[in-house]
Amino acid sequence: MRDWQPVLGLPLWFWLFILPSIIVAVCLVFPNPSKRVLTPIWRGLDKVYLASGVVAAISMVTILLIIVGQMISRWSGLTFQGSTDYAGYAMAATSFFAFAHALNRGAHIRVSILLNMNHHTKRWLDAFAMLIASIIGTYFARYAVKANFESKMLNDRTQGVDQVPDWFLTIFKMFGNWPTQWGEIWAATGSEWVYTPVWLPQIPMSIGTVLLAIALWDNLTRLMVFGESQIVVEAVA
Repeated sequence: MRDWQPVLGLPLWFWLFILPSIIVAVCLVFPNPSKRVLTPIWRGLDKVYLASGVVAAISMVTILLIIVGQMISRWSGLTFQGSTDYAGYAMAATSFFAFAHALNRGAHIRVSILLNMNHHTKRWLDAFAMLIASIIGTYFARYAVKANFESKMLNDRTQGVDQVPDWFLTIFKMFGNWPTQWGEIWAATGSEWVYTPVWLPQIPMSIGTVLLAIALWDNLTRLMVFGESQIVVEAVA
């Protein structure tokens, strides 16, 4: 963990692993006070998970629209350049944005044979599995975000023929700069199309993995407070 730079005087691994573990321990020892404090946060996070599921659904519809566009382009003898790459980006966005929402709906595959063997140890086995998943998910999220920044630093471009307008990239660049620099950024923006930088399709991956890590720690705290998993499998009639 040598490259885990300090944040506010403490190493990044403290904020990502130790602090959430402390919160989980507090929920275990003081469930009722923790419930009162965390309930508003849980409600807000549930809305975030639902929003990510909506974005995933929109991305899936985007795949359909791209396929329809490919069919029309073939019929009309036109070229839909980069359509395969765009569909791949939309598919990645569909998967990663759906992670957190699917977790809370019980859509992820969970091998529960050991959990169902003994009711007394079910809570602790579930907590152990959720803790391991939270740690792995946090590692994944951290390095997904790091890969995003490294792609931006190296100015990596996709290997396909897909392109995006330069002004579209400028919109994303605004979020990484102070408002006082926005005028200068737009002044340097051209009207041409450029090959897609790798960091652009990596953004859904970074956001999706971060939301998944948060959802895992979130469900672990709920497990400690309520004594049972709050992941409810939706029954299909």
